[in-house]
Amino acid sequence: MSRAEIGAGEFYPVVGVGPHPLPWPTDSKFDPELLENGDRRNVVDQYRYWSVEAIVTDLEKTRNPLRIAIENWQHDLNIGSIVRTANAFNVSSVHIVGKRDWNRRGAMVTDKYLTVIHHPDVSDLKAWSITNNLALVGIDNVPGSKPLESAALPLSSLLFFGQEGAGMSDEGQEACDVIYDIAQYGSTRSMNASAAGAIAMYHWGLQHIKR
Repeated sequence: MSRAEIGAGEFYPVVGVGPHPLPWPTDSKFDPELLENGDRRNVVDQYRYWSVEAIVTDLEKTRNPLRIAIENWQHDLNIGSIVRTANAFNVSSVHIVGKRDWNRRGAMVTDKYLTVIHHPDVSDLKAWSITNNLALVGIDNVPGSKPLESAALPLSSLLFFGQEGAGMSDEGQEACDVIYDIAQYGSTRSMNASAAGAIAMYHWGLQHIKR
């Protein structure tokens, strides 16, 4: 496989489609540059050749009430991966707690299709959750946590994740209304933070998303 067939930072061939055959569609949702040069973005076929603005407008019609918060103290690469999964579940917003500058590499540009809100600290996130009537639900393997597999998650949930390695901060744990852990059966103490995020979002989706 040639170098030209590999996307930046990825290990699979470039996805997408080439230039749109003439005549081009005239609807305003289409991006003329993409129509001319092709659309190599990682988007579903429905959104091929659409502008980012048009995609966001369409996604807003079906946003799920779930929201995701992530602590950002060490520029963790997993933050981007969690954001990418949040896009897959079309959540209402993603909240970055701590440093404003977060590691976007794993997001694969999916943050363009989401509302991303920054909170300087945990107390600010907590106040925001109270104002917006959201249950602040922590996901971490800590003393006192409850099993996620048997949890009934509220429809209006703000799932809160710590960073890789350190997990949720003490302030984050104290702010949560409840903390759930994910059952593990091997020798490792904790699983990858982005994997935990995907499992928790899927668990919420099983209860609240109708296909």
